[in-house]
Amino acid sequence: MKRLLILFTWLWLSVPVLTDAQQVRVLSEGLEFRGDLGATKRKTVILQNETDQVKTYILKSLRGNIGSSQKVRICIGEDCYDPKKEIAKIKLTLEPGEILTDLYLDFEMGIAETRGSFDLSFVNESNLRDLFVVEARYEVNDPAIKVDEFDYKDIVLSDVYPNPSVRIAQFDYNIKNQAVKARIAINSFIGNPIADFELDPERNTLPINVSDFNPGIYFYTLFLDNKNIVTKKLVVKK
Repeated sequence: MKRLLILFTWLWLSVPVLTDAQQVRVLSEGLEFRGDLGATKRKTVILQNETDQVKTYILKSLRGNIGSSQKVRICIGEDCYDPKKEIAKIKLTLEPGEILTDLYLDFEMGIAETRGSFDLSFVNESNLRDLFVVEARYEVNDPAIKVDEFDYKDIVLSDVYPNPSVRIAQFDYNIKNQAVKARIAINSFIGNPIADFELDPERNTLPINVSDFNPGIYFYTLFLDNKNIVTKKLVVKK
């Protein structure tokens, strides 16, 4: 009887731990910052509150091998913060079921050619066991020895990443000619149209939810004023 009571007590105490698991999911997995010396790149961090409760998180730590000339800034909407100096100001509130899309990371590439990684840990201010981590990698290139085949006259477009992708696939871009109409079309392996996205000249990242795509190989095409510029491969996995 005593052993049964101990087992029941242990199971009861374990319930909060189980219910806290994966309360917020990081949909924008595998963030990658790639750019030239002195450049600044922005990435969108997409989060989803998978519970029926309002959740508020604060930044707990920034860890990684970030160089002395590089800088990370966390932006919530139009407000940007230095996580090393203003950590107390970085707070996120997610409504039940909300998908948050106005969280960004700005990364200053610095003055030395290098690569590395870092991560940001966020914790629920009322439950320290409830947390999530945003992971990122970076690569700084010297433009004097770099050839970027995706730097066109009217637009700079990155490869899709991560590739393969599971939930969110992203493109980075910079529209240099504001008069041009740029879009990304996605087709199946046999050429059937799947999705079409117009690139907003006021933004520089296009996140695409591929969680509803069937696993397999797709092709994405960049169009400028309805002219086919380049077609490349996207792999979706489950």
